[in-house]
Amino acid sequence: MPEIARKSLRERRARPGRGREQIKCRSTDEGLRRMYRIREVDGHDDEIADTLADLHRLTFFDSAPIPEFDHGQWWLAFHQAIPIAFAGIVPSTGAVSAGYLCRVGVLSKHCGNALQLRLMRALESRARHNGWSCIVSDTTDNLASANNFIRAGYRLYQPRDPWAWPNTLYWRKSIK
Repeated sequence: MPEIARKSLRERRARPGRGREQIKCRSTDEGLRRMYRIREVDGHDDEIADTLADLHRLTFFDSAPIPEFDHGQWWLAFHQAIPIAFAGIVPSTGAVSAGYLCRVGVLSKHCGNALQLRLMRALESRARHNGWSCIVSDTTDNLASANNFIRAGYRLYQPRDPWAWPNTLYWRKSIK
């Protein structure tokens, strides 16, 4: 990770919010225990939006446009005080009473610690609170994410109006 990105991520702190979840995982680094914290954050806050954008660039590179962080609900996962993963959900435009899981990104150094699954659980809780009956999402050429959707109980489905590429997989999970 570039030193500038590392420094900017270290300097930013998310304000505690809803969706607090403590995660303890065994690390592959020398058997040490890592503590991960997940926090719902305010995407309207400029520092938070900058942190989300930095993580987006470091996880998606140029493969997806940076979303509008002032739309929907967003979460950050932290290792110590450093943001290392993020996720977001917005109201679905193609499914009734549904949220659209629009992004989940985990820095490669922290992959394999179930962070995507934990972030998905946090946003599912928020979606229930929002009164939505299901969550939809999609993956394209990403087997790790597809397997995480399966682990989290999502099912493949074919939307009436597909919104992505011909080789995209569409996912749905009832949350009521």
